[in-house]
Amino acid sequence: MKDIKIAILGMGTVGGGIYQLIEQEQKNIEHKDGIRLTVKKTLALSYAVDVPEEKKAKDIDEIVNDPEISIVAEVMGGQHPAKEFILKALEAGKTVVSANKDMISQNWPDLEAAAKRSGAGFYFEAAVGGGIPILRALNDSMQANSIREVYGIVNGTTNYILTKMDDEGRDFSDVLKEAQALGYAEANPESDVEGYDARYKLSILASMAFHARVPVDKIYCEGITKLTKADIAIGRELGYVVKLLAIGKKDADGSIEVRVHPTMIPKEHALANIKGSFNAIFIDGSAVGEMMWYGKGAGDFPTASALVSDMVYAVHNAGHPRYATFDNRYEADQVKFNNDWITEYFIRTDVQDKPGVLAKIAGIFGKHDVSIESVIQKGAKPGEESAPLILVTHKAHEQDLRDAVKEIQELEAVVGTVNCIRVEK
Repeated sequence: MKDIKIAILGMGTVGGGIYQLIEQEQKNIEHKDGIRLTVKKTLALSYAVDVPEEKKAKDIDEIVNDPEISIVAEVMGGQHPAKEFILKALEAGKTVVSANKDMISQNWPDLEAAAKRSGAGFYFEAAVGGGIPILRALNDSMQANSIREVYGIVNGTTNYILTKMDDEGRDFSDVLKEAQALGYAEANPESDVEGYDARYKLSILASMAFHARVPVDKIYCEGITKLTKADIAIGRELGYVVKLLAIGKKDADGSIEVRVHPTMIPKEHALANIKGSFNAIFIDGSAVGEMMWYGKGAGDFPTASALVSDMVYAVHNAGHPRYATFDNRYEADQVKFNNDWITEYFIRTDVQDKPGVLAKIAGIFGKHDVSIESVIQKGAKPGEESAPLILVTHKAHEQDLRDAVKEIQELEAVVGTVNCIRVEK
């Protein structure tokens, strides 16, 4: 029996989940893996669960200087002091497991370098998809494949909001308030609803899938705050469901396209039926074809499950720490990124209800090599001078579409914002 002492940094929802899960599953882990996990120290400003006083460390040095502690779980969140604490632990030769996608995605090279210098392990399965074992699958089960695509729903908060907007025909702001009241959304929901959380996760996921570091700032990012119930209702009429997707593709020339944005997908697509706060991730491999992982992407026990699993994995592989399969550095000059991807587009705006407006808009699209597949033009409501105009394009280049939309937005006949949603089939 291996007796493993651990420390937990951060004792909020997830830290409390780790503490409780170890107590709950300790006998089971001992029986299956021959490992006894014991929480020796914790470090936090506040505690979501009751912890004996003798297990509360006064500072990070008390943990990193304790020779009995071999694994440190970091679930503090944010950049600082999480980064400094992890570096101290790694430099002291302690294996670190973390769920901190923000900090990992932006500081991965430094963290890995510290782990390599001391020979420590650095594991972060919980940083992407909560309890879904997607990173382990990429590392340990997909070696015989070249990954062509990795994409999916990786943020439960936005998926909950979009599900409610779709199922109940409600406004974004209304559903957001409900999500906050239920604890699905933070008091400051910016990271979720603006797509930043999904972008951090895609940075990690795409890097591992394509064996090349994908910096956060290389990922196009657009949130769901501009979506209206009209967009979702009209999309439904056309046979589409709107989801916030994180999309990574490796093109035939070896270039990588990475983007996070609201996306219309056919209602028959498997992702269209992923509802509530659940996550789902697709991988398209050269040998296995398309595979999907589905499960809870956040929460105390789902995330704690991945963290405790990483602890057990680390103990079994203590002499073989898992490092990146690529040149892990901040500069991305060794990778070609494609920022002019090709897809279809759904476009909605309000226009003055008078002759010639559609012809002008169609002319602008034509000038920019954007071909229109279908048009829905609805008449103005009584007392109103503008009417909704909806267009769906054939496949077009992103830059051509943006140039066309910019010019259309400047037309006097266009009332309000030209809303554009990408379509993936």
